[in-house]
Amino acid sequence: MPRTRFKPTSEPAQAPEGPAPLTVLVTGASGGIGRAVSLAFAAAGWSVGVHYHRNKAGAEDTLRRIETAGATGALFQADVREVQSVQQMVEACCRRMGTPSVFVCGAGLAASRLLLRQGIDEWNNVIATNLTGPFHCLRAMAPPLLARGDGSIVLVGSHAGFHGAIGQAAYAASKAGLIGLAKTAAREWGPNNIRVNLVLPGWQRTGLSEGAMPESGGWSDHALRRPPSIEAVARTVLHLAQTKDVSGQVWNCDSRNL
Repeated sequence: MPRTRFKPTSEPAQAPEGPAPLTVLVTGASGGIGRAVSLAFAAAGWSVGVHYHRNKAGAEDTLRRIETAGATGALFQADVREVQSVQQMVEACCRRMGTPSVFVCGAGLAASRLLLRQGIDEWNNVIATNLTGPFHCLRAMAPPLLARGDGSIVLVGSHAGFHGAIGQAAYAASKAGLIGLAKTAAREWGPNNIRVNLVLPGWQRTGLSEGAMPESGGWSDHALRRPPSIEAVARTVLHLAQTKDVSGQVWNCDSRNL
């Protein structure tokens, strides 16, 4: 059966001249891990879709760095908590850049609150961003990949999703849910050659970890007594996205046991 190329219904896709460029869409690319992942793809010659929610200045900075690296990119705004917003982002990316062969779900939110003090509004917001958001993204991202019969999706999880963390009930619960979501999507879409994997990036000094990241000597649970570099994590995502025979897996980037 011939493979077809996904075309958003609102506007026909324009056929590019010559071979299509390698394209990735990264959610949460305005800073932190998402920015590092975007730059790793850019350094490898990929065209990068840079998603942001509110931090447009941060996204513009990511795009400038992508262009400085000699790659191309474009900005896409969306609230991952809203299904229509995510759908519009994916359709806009497909129209402007062509259908990405890789999607990276890196948008996330942290909250530090003991379980008995966890407010319901904060709980709902963390779950909506970290778990329902990737659910919306997977549902929007899969159809163009399924139509082509090839592609890769990488979700950014957390060690806390396996072991929990004091004061991180909402965050840990959302990241635990991502494990089941990734494994289920991998099983459902694997027959169509869509790979879905999850990466545990370890402790990274980003806006999400502010106030919670251990001090320099607090790595006794790490075999190497240190966290991974953010550049190493980004290279792992790049490698995993291009690996053709791996799906439904959890890749731990630090030296802690799962």
